Amino acid sequence: MDATLTDGRVFSAGAWKLLFESKRRALGDPLPHPGSNRVYAVEKKTLLMAEDEPPGASLKPLVFRVDETTPEVVQSVLLERGWSKFDQQERNMEDWNLYWRTSSFRMAEHVNVKPWQCLNHHPGTTRLTRKDLLAKCLRHMERLYGTPLYQFLPPTFVMPSDYSKFVAEYFKEKQALDAKLSYWICKPAELSRGRGIIIFSDIKNLIFANTCIIQKYICNPLLVGRYKCDLRVYVCVTGFKPLTIYIYQEGLVRFATEKFDLGNLQNSYAHLTNSSINRSGASYEKIKEVVGSGCKWTLSRFFSYLRSWDVDDLLLWQKISRVVILTVLAIAPSVPFAANCFELFGFDILIDDNLKPWLMEVNYSPGLSLDCSVDVSVKRRLIHDTIELIHLHSLRDERKESCRAANGSPDVSLARKDSGQGSDLPYESFSQLGSRRAFSKDGTPGKRAVTECPENQHPCQPREELSRQEVRPPMREPPKAKPKARARHQALKTPIPRVSLIQSHGREKGLTLCVQPDSSWVPGPQAGNFVLIFPFNEATFGASRNGLNVRRIIQELEKLTHKQCSQVAEEKIKRK
Repeated sequence: MDATLTDGRVFSAGAWKLLFESKRRALGDPLPHPGSNRVYAVEKKTLLMAEDEPPGASLKPLVFRVDETTPEVVQSVLLERGWSKFDQQERNMEDWNLYWRTSSFRMAEHVNVKPWQCLNHHPGTTRLTRKDLLAKCLRHMERLYGTPLYQFLPPTFVMPSDYSKFVAEYFKEKQALDAKLSYWICKPAELSRGRGIIIFSDIKNLIFANTCIIQKYICNPLLVGRYKCDLRVYVCVTGFKPLTIYIYQEGLVRFATEKFDLGNLQNSYAHLTNSSINRSGASYEKIKEVVGSGCKWTLSRFFSYLRSWDVDDLLLWQKISRVVILTVLAIAPSVPFAANCFELFGFDILIDDNLKPWLMEVNYSPGLSLDCSVDVSVKRRLIHDTIELIHLHSLRDERKESCRAANGSPDVSLARKDSGQGSDLPYESFSQLGSRRAFSKDGTPGKRAVTECPENQHPCQPREELSRQEVRPPMREPPKAKPKARARHQALKTPIPRVSLIQSHGREKGLTLCVQPDSSWVPGPQAGNFVLIFPFNEATFGASRNGLNVRRIIQELEKLTHKQCSQVAEEKIKRK
C-alpha cells in the first residue's frame, strides 16, 4: 500500500519501507514485524507511528565534520541550516554526512567514503592550483590541440627549469621594443595572498630561491577610477567522470588601493589586488575615485558599472566561462574517479582594457574569511548555495542509480560496493538526508527532486526542506548613455548575465535532456546562484559521458566562439 505524508505527498510502499527502515536503523530502534501493515507520517523531523505506538524518536539531523582549518563561515551556515557538528566523543566515527576542511583528503579516505557521506575535495586537482603545474598543463593543451582558445594565460616560464628560455625571450623583446620597457612579474609557485611577488622591468632585479613562475605583466588592465582590479570567480566541479562544471553568478572584485602607476613597480598597493595586502594600506579606508572605501565590490556591482559604460557584459561573462571550462578540461582526463565529493575553486581573472579575460591563478580552498560587508553578503550565500548544489547533484546521481537498478543493471556505485550493502543502507544517502524530497509512485525521486532551488529564498532559511521551483528569465539592463569620466556609480542589484546549459527535467523513468540551441546561452536549472556551464549542448554532453573526448569538446567551443563573434560583429553593423 502507499503511505501518505501529512502534506499530502505519497510514497510507494517499497520506497516508504526502505526510507523508514533506514531511519530506524540509524536511530538504533527495532524494526516492525515484516508482515505488519502500518502507515507512518513524517512531518518536519518527527516520526510518528500511525497505530498503537507513541511518537517515536526524532529523525537525526545532518551532521558535518570539521578540523582546525574549516572556515568559521562554513560551520556557521551549516548550524544555521539545522545541521549538527560531529563530536567524536558522542558519535560513531562514520556518523557524519559532510566533511569540510581546507587541506586535501588522502586517497584512502576517498575510497572508504560511505554512501551517506560527502567530502569537499576531489583527488588530483592540485595540478590546477599550483601556479607552476597550471602553467605546464595549459601549455601542454595549447601544444596538443593547437588552438588559440588557450591563449588566456600570459606568457609563462617556470623557474628554474625555463630560465634560459626566459632570458632569451627577455632580450628578444627588449631588442624589439628598443627604448620601451617590458614588464614581468615573478610569483612563488606555492605561496598565496600576494606573498613573495616582485614586478620588474630590468632582469637585474629578478631574484628567486625556490620554484616560481615568471609571467608577462599585463600593463593595460581595465581600470576603475584609475585603480587596478581583478575578479574572484567561484567554480564548483561536482564530478570529473562525467565532467560537470558550475559557475557562481556572484563573486568578488578586488581592488588595489592606490592608483595604477608603471613608474613605481615596488608599490604593492598599486599593482597587487590581494585584499590581505591592501587592508593594511593607508588608503584602504579612504573614499577612492569611483571605487569608494575598502577594496572590494560584488561581481554584480562590477557588471552594472560596465553596463553603464555600454560594455557588452554578457559577452564578457561568456569569455570568462570559456576560460573556466578550458582550464578544468586541462586536467579532467587524468583525474581519478572518486564518489561523493566536489571541489570549490576560486578563479582569479584579470580583465584588460580590450575586455579580454586573463587567468591569473586558480585557488584551492579559496579564502572564506569575512573581512567586510561584501564578504559577508557573497560568501555566506556561496556556502548556502554550495550545499544546495551538492543535494541537487546527489539526487541526480541517485536517480540514475535507481534507473539502472530498475532496468536490472548490475552496476552499483563504488560507495555502495564499499558499504558491502545493496540498497538496504544503515543510513540514508547524503542527498536523501539533505533534501527530504518526495518520491514518485514508482519509488524513484519525483520531478521536484531535480528542479532548481529558488534564488529568492532568504539565506538564513534552510533550503533542505524546499521543493518549490522557480525559473527566472534572463535580466539585462539596456545600455545606458556613456557617463562622464570619473563619475560615481552606485551598486545595482541586477544579476550577472547567465550562460546556457543543458536543461534537465525529472521524469518517472530517468532524466531526459532538453537541449538549448548551440548558439544560445540562456538560463537553465540552477542551485541558488550556481549555473551549469559544462556540458553546454548535446554534443558536449555526449563527449563527456563515456570517457572524455577533449578534441570534440574543444571543437564545440571553437564553433560556439566563432558564432558568438559573428553575432557581435552583426550587432555592431546594425548599430551603425
